[in-house]
Amino acid sequence: MSTLDQEQLPIVAILTIDDDKEKFRGNRDNFIDILRTGKELGFIVYIVTAKDLKLHARRVIGYSYHFEKEAWQQEWFPLPQVVYNRIPHREDENLPSVSSKIEEIIAHPTIRMFNPYFFNKWHLFEWLKKSRTTRKYIPSTKRLKTSVSLGKMLHKHPYLYLKPETGKAGVGIMTLRVNHTKALKFRLQIQDKRKSTSYKCATISKLWTRIRKQAGHYDYIVQQGIPLATINRRPFDLRVLVQKNSKGQWDITGVGARVAGSTSITTHVPRGGSIDDPEKLLTTIFGAEQSRRIFVRAKNTALVIARQVERGSGFTLGEMSMDLGVDAGGGIWFFEANAKPMKFDEPHIRKRSLERIFQYSTFLAKPSG
Repeated sequence: MSTLDQEQLPIVAILTIDDDKEKFRGNRDNFIDILRTGKELGFIVYIVTAKDLKLHARRVIGYSYHFEKEAWQQEWFPLPQVVYNRIPHREDENLPSVSSKIEEIIAHPTIRMFNPYFFNKWHLFEWLKKSRTTRKYIPSTKRLKTSVSLGKMLHKHPYLYLKPETGKAGVGIMTLRVNHTKALKFRLQIQDKRKSTSYKCATISKLWTRIRKQAGHYDYIVQQGIPLATINRRPFDLRVLVQKNSKGQWDITGVGARVAGSTSITTHVPRGGSIDDPEKLLTTIFGAEQSRRIFVRAKNTALVIARQVERGSGFTLGEMSMDLGVDAGGGIWFFEANAKPMKFDEPHIRKRSLERIFQYSTFLAKPSG
């Protein structure tokens, strides 16, 4: 990157939305890290709100960070060549004024944008089903529509996950198990923001009433539960960060492991999950030779899935994080992809992820990019 001339470095804007009290929304620590990395690499980089990004102006009002004073400052910047979308919430992105601005940016002749929208879980699985190369990594997945279809799914798979199509950080996820030897044969476990609660019942109609109450107005998918490999009886998954590099090709930035908390139905760290070294973890469970094969296969799978998700979305994507499960036999399963990855806690992954944003932006801004 240091060999690039200043003129070749594109002007990069980090897109968010305005806020009456705070001026703009989003993860400020993340923004500071991005601005610091951009500055170190010689880029002009700033935060801009959808409202302030006037695409026909020569200059726009944006925000930079004064590192010595530890304060945000508003100033004029040139129009960007690359826009990196970090609008924090789906509901922000869906506001008419914001979605029309995103459409304008996508259609702009000289500005390139990546990751314009959050992913919808159902769409992800639909895209991945379309390709023979990715279909095999997907648990059986349906839309949650009726008690009859849920009953059919339970007949095939006595262990199910119910997930909101537009969920984030594991909120609203439920698991469902059926045990025909018990009077209260259905056991529903519900995860809310802080804890998980269990509900048992005898009939599918009672179960359906409880699920509908819990789901509220959100659309849900229902998915075959995969018995994952465990460490100390706790399941884990691999959290993979996939980004495009300076050649515009998908590449693995890093892989972390997340082990589920003792009472949580997901591996999210705020819910008691813990971070582990994926290679050590796999070696403990599968032994050195098999774990090496699984690790290589997981990384290759993530790249194949990233390419198919981008193809399915129809938009330019530059990064995504992905949750992959490993079953007891060492098989790889795809559970989730996130178009706005949270920051990785592993320092070496974090550093590389920040640099990649600018490497890919440089590629994207080239006339042929």
